Amino acid sequence: MAMLGKRRTPAVRRERQVSPPAPAVAAEAGTLVIERLAHDGRGVARDGEGKTVFVDAALPGERVEVAIHRQRKRYDEAHVRERLSDAATRVEPPCIHATRCGGCDLQHLSVAGQREHKREVLIDLLGRQGIDAPEDVAILQGDDAGYRRRARLGVKCDAQGRVHLGFRARGSEQLVDIDSCHVLAPALTRLLPRLRAQLETLEAPRHVGHLELLLTDAEVVTVVVRQLRHVPEDEQRWRAFAEREALACAVRRGRKATELVWLSDQPRLVTTVSGSRRPISLALAPGDFLQVNAHINQWLIDTLRDWLASAHDDSLLDLFAGIGNFSLALAEDAVRITAVEGSNAMVERLRDNARLNGLDVDALQADLSDPGETVDTLIAEHDTVLLDPPREGASAICRRLAESGVTRVAYVSCDPASLARDAALLLAGGFVLSRLAMADMFPHTAHLESLALFERPARCGRPRRRDEDHDTPASGGRH
Repeated sequence: MAMLGKRRTPAVRRERQVSPPAPAVAAEAGTLVIERLAHDGRGVARDGEGKTVFVDAALPGERVEVAIHRQRKRYDEAHVRERLSDAATRVEPPCIHATRCGGCDLQHLSVAGQREHKREVLIDLLGRQGIDAPEDVAILQGDDAGYRRRARLGVKCDAQGRVHLGFRARGSEQLVDIDSCHVLAPALTRLLPRLRAQLETLEAPRHVGHLELLLTDAEVVTVVVRQLRHVPEDEQRWRAFAEREALACAVRRGRKATELVWLSDQPRLVTTVSGSRRPISLALAPGDFLQVNAHINQWLIDTLRDWLASAHDDSLLDLFAGIGNFSLALAEDAVRITAVEGSNAMVERLRDNARLNGLDVDALQADLSDPGETVDTLIAEHDTVLLDPPREGASAICRRLAESGVTRVAYVSCDPASLARDAALLLAGGFVLSRLAMADMFPHTAHLESLALFERPARCGRPRRRDEDHDTPASGGRH
């Protein structure tokens, strides 16, 4: 047991070499013409019998020879064997790992094309709920390179004892080794080769699950090592690495119940956002939620401030408030702000951040997935509600808001399908979808964030759903 997880020579290894998964099917499907993009960015075509085929890395208008790698009852999945024509929006991927790494799956599409596609996805998903988007759907955009200030890198040892560091291949558990990353902040991507070299010096690299990288203000780089089993010798090696590279380093020990232990001097991790009158400093800890794209995060704050500008006399209730990203940035724009978060640790961090910035914000803990009397009371006491829920959305909260006297709901969403479902609940309660923006938080990926403003009819007229305009039911039907 003393050698478990440590390096051994290939002669004594008993592990099987991991190889890429073989396609379930290798059938030819002939020549197809790509009609459009699916929500996930794959090309969509129809075969000779009218069956839907999703084609990896194909763009609308392109003629492609494909091979089917997975057959299903209602559709097939395929990859391109040969591209016979190129779409005008096709570009050369800017990253050398684009064809293998599963992190950025839209690099073959121009950045302008990516953003228009995401805008259309947002509008389409709302339409499937019978909701017409406003005529002007804003696009919040920034740099498409070097924007990621946090990332998680997988670590794996193969049967020959080689250490692999990188991201997962698309649709696979296999790691793709990377030594550079087009979207990672420069200070983090420069560290990649040195991290790989460091992993190769460890006594037991198999006990490293992954590495978390974080870049905060003042170019402070933090590396958190997910240590599945305590290896004192390796912690000493990480301590020396942190000193040599002038960065902060911690280990998160354990498999289920984990413990964070700093190997370097514990840094003061801070991110700054712009308030209406001054910068707002937000202290955080490893594992706290932080938007990966600082520029787009500020765009969201500024857009919210603009959309809610006429509500300076309103009270604002920030639900899913985290460390105070929105509530503290907007604190000087409202007469009263209450922030609610499900995590006790986050509530304490938010309170500390309010004190740090001299802001008067009430911070409370409550279960927002199953809200009770406390949340109902808070909703009744506020004019405007801001939601920033996780991917599953906030359906329980939106049902309560639909029956409340709240006049405005601003909704920051990281999943457009959840937003569309929750928007239908709000419109059923008499709200109007008055403003909408697509936020390109993750350029070169199919992932999109969005920001929506819902208002009571007294502010902007009666809500309109498509099923009120047409005789056919509002349902959503195609892939």
